[in-house]
Amino acid sequence: MANIKKGDIVQVIAGAKQERGGDRGKQGEVLSVDRERNRVLVKGIKMVKKHKKVQSTEGANGRTTGGIEIAEAYIHISNVALIDPSTKKPTRLGARVETVTRDGAKKTVRVRVAKSSGKEI
Repeated sequence: MANIKKGDIVQVIAGAKQERGGDRGKQGEVLSVDRERNRVLVKGIKMVKKHKKVQSTEGANGRTTGGIEIAEAYIHISNVALIDPSTKKPTRLGARVETVTRDGAKKTVRVRVAKSSGKEI
């Protein structure tokens, strides 16, 4: 089960160090999660160059210019760790079940909690 969701702030914990041109230690926001392949797209992490062919106007998306575009690529979910909002450091994730009253009815909800500080994420 993947505990990371779209909009979470994560840190890269695997790969080459930044001194060697890698992304380890960088933090960014999760743009999307691919649950089938266990991969996440993180803003500003694993930037790759994509060579785009010139398309006609009636072609795909009306592209008329080609060239080299720089975009983020997916990385495996095990290579990132969630950031604790209070300490701004990577942490593991736990869950706590709480009873909440909404519109006069009691409901049990599962809340994501940082293991290091115990605070809600």
